[in-house]
Amino acid sequence: MKEMTYAEAIRDGMRLEMKRDPNVYIWGEDVGKFGGCFGVTAGLFEEFPGQVIDTPISETAIVGAAVGAAAAGLRPIAEIMFVDFMGVCLDELFNQAAKMHYMFGGKAKIPMVLRTPCGGGMGAAAQHSQSMEAWFTHIPGVKTVMPSTPADAKGLMAAAVRDNNPVMYIEHKQLLGIKGDVPEEDFVIPLGKADIKKEGSDVTIVAWSWMVHKALAAAEALAQEGINAEVLDPRTLVPLDTESILKSVGKTGKLVIAHEAVKIGGYGGEIAAMVAEEGLDLLDAPIKRVAMPFTPIPFSPALESCVIPSEEKIIAAVKSLF
Repeated sequence: MKEMTYAEAIRDGMRLEMKRDPNVYIWGEDVGKFGGCFGVTAGLFEEFPGQVIDTPISETAIVGAAVGAAAAGLRPIAEIMFVDFMGVCLDELFNQAAKMHYMFGGKAKIPMVLRTPCGGGMGAAAQHSQSMEAWFTHIPGVKTVMPSTPADAKGLMAAAVRDNNPVMYIEHKQLLGIKGDVPEEDFVIPLGKADIKKEGSDVTIVAWSWMVHKALAAAEALAQEGINAEVLDPRTLVPLDTESILKSVGKTGKLVIAHEAVKIGGYGGEIAAMVAEEGLDLLDAPIKRVAMPFTPIPFSPALESCVIPSEEKIIAAVKSLF
């Protein structure tokens, strides 16, 4: 094991996959000598000449080239600098990459990864701070990954690169600098397998990405008041580990779902509906969701901190169930 930051773990995952398979390429805006907008690809340009490519400022070209390259046998890792910019190239993802395996009768495989940072907390305002994961979970044929720890970031990157389907790999900007122990060797976490970040018996908190850390802080505070919360991180939203969620809810009888995206249309609603349909009898209280209000993210740090879900809001939601 080696201590790495979240960004270093992503880089190490990509580096090992590029060493293992020469068909793995990275491209995007400033991913080469500059090392990426947030430094995630630093050093890979020099280590893998010809496999790390700077592109023009054109999200359509970046994703379109990835679709074509994947269909032709490469395994591209394409970077879109902010998830907010995915709207520019959604056609290439949901009408092309997601559909080709199905429409070509299974003869085409599209093994591509789209890396993109999400989330607020940096005062980057409404066009550079969104959490748009629900968009991608609504596209049949696309898998969606949102790691919360350095170890998960590395293991899920390996799984995403090796998968024969398009994978959205969404990194939260607030997580890039956090540190944790990461296996140094080849390390793969299967897509669709949740992780219990903290065992508990009184309430289940389902959270992903940055919200996992807020949920853990909330659980620590709740423990001081005699409430033993379990924190479950799905790690991948599609495929979703429904079995682990239902098992946890069956143990605790209560469910709080926390995510940074706006509440209306957020993926928390899908999880709540799944539990209501498949495990309503497991619950002894209503399901609660903690999420952003239906508003653009403000530039002002004070206002931004008001709209982004906090551990205090998670604590309040949990307490309302008792």
